[in-house]
Amino acid sequence: MPESKRRKDRGAAKRSRKDRGGLPQAEESMLSKASPLDDSDPITDGFDDLEEETLPLWYRITMFGLMILGLLWLIVWYISGTTLPIESIGAWNIAVGFGIAMIGFFMTMRWK
Repeated sequence: MPESKRRKDRGAAKRSRKDRGGLPQAEESMLSKASPLDDSDPITDGFDDLEEETLPLWYRITMFGLMILGLLWLIVWYISGTTLPIESIGAWNIAVGFGIAMIGFFMTMRWK
């Protein structure tokens, strides 16, 4: 079985980039300075000092508070026999309770 040309010409693999017509001199010097294990993204290199932002305490309290308030609004309306929290709007108390709770749930979209 004949050997391939690649296997016969082992000396070609040992030649430098300069001999093979590889990168220009400026780029070759940059490659020699960089670590071969450095796989960092050059676009995000300047953002290492930024910390991940967390939600402020007041935001979290408001978010959970609205979810609980909406749930309590619905529970009170159901238990009171549709007379509380606001009797004059009747069944619209369901929409008010769900609306308050949904505002709290929409606030969770900013959660990190």
